[in-house]
Amino acid sequence: MLYHLFQWLQETDFPGIHLMNFISFRAIAAAVVSMLFSLFAGNKIINLLRRKQIGEDIRDLGLEGQLQKKGTPTMGGVIIIAAILTGVLLICDLTNIYVQLLILTTIWSGALGFADDYIKVFKHRKEGLSERMKLIFQLLLGLVIALIVCISPAIPTDNLVTTIPFVKAHEFDYSWLSPFHGQLGVYCTWGIYMLLIVIVITACSNGANLTDGMDGLSAGTSAIVGVVMGVLAWVGGNVINADYLGVMYLPGTGEIAIFMSAFVGALIGFLWYNSYPAQVFMGDTGSLTLGSIIGVCAVLLRKELLLPILCGIFFVESLSVLIQRAHFRRTKKKYGEGRRVFKMAPLHHHFQKEGIPALITKPERAVPEAKIVARFWIVGIILGVLTLAMLKLR
Repeated sequence: MLYHLFQWLQETDFPGIHLMNFISFRAIAAAVVSMLFSLFAGNKIINLLRRKQIGEDIRDLGLEGQLQKKGTPTMGGVIIIAAILTGVLLICDLTNIYVQLLILTTIWSGALGFADDYIKVFKHRKEGLSERMKLIFQLLLGLVIALIVCISPAIPTDNLVTTIPFVKAHEFDYSWLSPFHGQLGVYCTWGIYMLLIVIVITACSNGANLTDGMDGLSAGTSAIVGVVMGVLAWVGGNVINADYLGVMYLPGTGEIAIFMSAFVGALIGFLWYNSYPAQVFMGDTGSLTLGSIIGVCAVLLRKELLLPILCGIFFVESLSVLIQRAHFRRTKKKYGEGRRVFKMAPLHHHFQKEGIPALITKPERAVPEAKIVARFWIVGIILGVLTLAMLKLR
């Protein structure tokens, strides 16, 4: 709103009127606005959650310090969502198609997560929404985004290409995956591209959700990814920088940098309350939203194939769950009892357990939660730096 107000006042001599023309200034402003909202409104929202007795019902899994978290307010994701939208609505160009899609993603995923948390807290059904129901709405979001990306004239899709690492040309053409040629090949390419968009958004959303199991883990990891996404958006949306670094130029994606600045600012403010020991949990309201935003952002920037590296934490957390389930079911069918690869899944809980028979027993002693989170953040930073290094490493 402020952006459009300043645009309307362009012909006046109002001091600093042209600052809103600079993406760098607006990115900083969006981050500050969202961070301040999280910091100041967050405390009031947490107190409201306490008064409404919206607390986490902890299931005893034998983890150190777990039962002490019982009753901690949950659904704190509303702080993140409100903070992001405040910064975005004030600072971003709301006519930009990329901003509109990210706002849609934030509201859609936030509503899905809120419904899941509401059922857990108020209906006292620990499982919340069924996995099938959540998956359906995640797939629907991916399909909606895919359709808009493919049919909107505001999004350039003349060539369905994406960025890949370690390659000189830095681009992968989806038409190479089509077994057909001519018009049928074109339709097949579009179908492959849309399917990949749906998979990426759904996988990121669930990856962030699985990572949300320790104080500050998902929020901190997502903030690191958000910083890298913002840099990639700023570079790719500037024709000079894109040409210098030899990356794909996508007009209008500079606004994504501003959105991701608000995203990071909101998470930094939220971490004030969510860091160990947490005063509030984000719940599915926050985790599903964070993952969906990251997935959609990667798709819009044509960086979806970089996600296994950039979002390596999410990827490994999801992979640990899939491996654990598959091995447990296979060994139960073969030996009559299920056996574990990890002491516990998702992976971050593996480091908290000791004395559990599993294929992977290291570390033998339980690691304190705060240290696990800090080390995961460090790994996330390394992966983020590696992703940015790929702009020149090819």
